[in-house]
Amino acid sequence: MTPYKKETDKSRRKFIRNSAIIGSSFFIVPRHVLGRGFVAPSDKLNIGAIGAGGKGGGDITEFAKSPNVNIVALCDVDDRQAVKSREKFSKATYYKDFREMLDKEKNNIDACNISTPDHTHAVATLAAMQLGKHVYTQKPLTHDIYEARMLTEAAKRYNVVTQMGNQGSSGDGVRQMKEWYKAGLIGEATAIHVWTNRPVWPQGIAKPVGKEEVPAELNWDLWLGTAKWEEYHAALLPFNWRGFWTFGTGALGDMGCHLIDPAFNTVGLGYPSEVECSVVDFYEKMWTPVYHPESAPPSSSLKFKFPGKNGKNDVYLYWTDGGILPERPAELGPDEAMGNGDGGCIITGTKGKIMCNCYGANPTLLPTSKTKDIKVKETLARVPEGHYIQWVNACMAGFGKKEVSSPFSYAGPLTETILMGNLALRAWNIKEGNKFTGRKKLLWDAQNMKVTNYDAANEFVKREYRDGWKLSF
Repeated sequence: MTPYKKETDKSRRKFIRNSAIIGSSFFIVPRHVLGRGFVAPSDKLNIGAIGAGGKGGGDITEFAKSPNVNIVALCDVDDRQAVKSREKFSKATYYKDFREMLDKEKNNIDACNISTPDHTHAVATLAAMQLGKHVYTQKPLTHDIYEARMLTEAAKRYNVVTQMGNQGSSGDGVRQMKEWYKAGLIGEATAIHVWTNRPVWPQGIAKPVGKEEVPAELNWDLWLGTAKWEEYHAALLPFNWRGFWTFGTGALGDMGCHLIDPAFNTVGLGYPSEVECSVVDFYEKMWTPVYHPESAPPSSSLKFKFPGKNGKNDVYLYWTDGGILPERPAELGPDEAMGNGDGGCIITGTKGKIMCNCYGANPTLLPTSKTKDIKVKETLARVPEGHYIQWVNACMAGFGKKEVSSPFSYAGPLTETILMGNLALRAWNIKEGNKFTGRKKLLWDAQNMKVTNYDAANEFVKREYRDGWKLSF
């Protein structure tokens, strides 16, 4: 029994679950009785962390900056990754299987952070939601389009506070861009260019093969989770799984939720209707490209079409990764930076252009000299507390009481758009007879989550889970 498992905490947990009904102004122990700056035990949010190392460790640290947070449970399949978090939060109970954690701690936790490899996001998130736990899930929200749709629907059903970990969506930059756009400074959007320096891990290579000894600290079966069984290989962990489709979502999945988000939010994009791509291939011999269907490409470009709404223009979004940049705008001075080292975004409208860095930071009109003359009233509330604490505060207030920047109602469609791009990348490497298909334009029926002109690509919309794992209401 941890110090958090006290009889008095039952009232606190009941308070948090029912706060949407009884109102967030009620406290079991009023703050003024305890003095300024003191947080009553009844105000604490107990968080269980699924994924305690790497990005998960960073997430936990951010949540713990709030005096309203207790980290009461940690879960990681790899003891090596969890070392620092276990030392920092020594009172938290430690688990290797998130299912065991949720079962044993279901009456002790109020919320969960999910920061695992992409292929485990959906099952862990849905399991927590079904227990009535608020959830914060790292980007991309899911590995597959079907999973994203399921979590979007689950958010409607379970009445919990949800947030995806694309922290730029809580930044001032995105809000400023949205205010500029609504004020008509660039007219109606027609084209969006987004780029990134990712991948910074291996892509476009053969997947490691061969049987290696599993480290004693790692539960390989649990790490595989929903994925089909394969032998352990050290080259995949702790980070390079990102480049392989079995576990990761490549450069687009990793950075798309950060870089496409500012434009997606500003312009109010919905689901795309079509996407096409081109990729950089490896050549081991002259004139003979080598295809690795199990891996995301080392570099790629994509073009998405978003049908215009209410008589407005169609909008085209162009994505490039691997360090490939879009054409430099004529309005940008020869010595002025275009984006930053991680990437950037340019929204082209009928009257002008907006540019920003990664995460929507440092927005500017083009030419940049126009920015200093902008006089647009702030209409959107800022988030000075930041993305993590915004979610904590929303959980404390109760479902529906406070807004968050990237709830699943928004993050789900954004993730689906990004994963639609991955359908095109994966379709590129589908082999028909003795030939790979190469470039194709995929037509997308968003309502039914189906490619309508190339059925072979639909195998990537929803993958088959390994026996013992499922995703269902």
